[in-house]
Amino acid sequence: MNRLSRAKRSPASGLWKDGLRNAKMQRNLFLLLALTPAFGGYLLFTLYPNMLSVYYSLLNWNGISEPEFVGLSNFVTLFQDKYVWRALLNNLFYMATVPIAVISISLLLGYLLANKGYKGTSFFKVLFFFPNVLSTIVIALLWTFIYDGSFGLLNDFLRLLGVPIGNFYWLGEARTALAAIVPPYVWGGVGLYVIIFMNAMTTIPKSLYESAILEGARHMTILFRITIPLIMPIVRISALFLILGTLKGFEKQLILTNGGPAGATDVVGLYIFNLAFGTENHNYGYASAVGMLLFVILVTAKLLMDKYMPDRSVEY
Repeated sequence: MNRLSRAKRSPASGLWKDGLRNAKMQRNLFLLLALTPAFGGYLLFTLYPNMLSVYYSLLNWNGISEPEFVGLSNFVTLFQDKYVWRALLNNLFYMATVPIAVISISLLLGYLLANKGYKGTSFFKVLFFFPNVLSTIVIALLWTFIYDGSFGLLNDFLRLLGVPIGNFYWLGEARTALAAIVPPYVWGGVGLYVIIFMNAMTTIPKSLYESAILEGARHMTILFRITIPLIMPIVRISALFLILGTLKGFEKQLILTNGGPAGATDVVGLYIFNLAFGTENHNYGYASAVGMLLFVILVTAKLLMDKYMPDRSVEY
């Protein structure tokens, strides 16, 4: 008993406890120093502005004059604003086309590069990823030249095929401008998801493919029956990012058409931008109210995806 008491009161035991206490303090200090900049930046540049938007949506304010509290008046105006709903329909069009096109093309290219054994696979990976290195402004300007009616590449290509296209301005016609913005989205997004899907496909055992080939399965059957089910969690996350990105994105529309012609390519994000920072309007209050609508739509889209696209992983 005395020996045990002396062991508990020994200097070595006290040093061990002090060292453990110092280690915990150092770990807590490291976590504090590592997380504070990121968390502080999130609070300052994301959470705080979003909370201010909720307050601004209750004001009539142009950013300079004295703000006037108007309550829910901005939201009443919002539900009566036909331009908001036209822009939302355009968002839904991009949401229904861009993710499907990007994921379909990326899955096909990723499967071919990962499983067909082409020479120069590394070169093709760099080639497909190249548009992701470019900024949104550069991509939009490139496609502006492609769609130009006088010297655009698209019209020249159609003339080579014998199509009498003339000097047709793809971004200047309401019947073509909306769909013409889809290819820049797809071209700028495919490369990233090709790399993501290729990396996911490399984790699938080759024995599964060999067994399927021995049983006479074709490549399209292998793609849809083996590859896609096994990487479905990755596909689901990619679809989530693409859908939310097309709902809130507006940079390409801003540069290519600025919502024209006659609002044919306007989207909610661009409508908010023009309301707050446009040459004719500076209505921060109403723009914040439209932003609250967009926030609700984004959250609803996320919840619907979680419900109807469950994260089902297939084991092998």
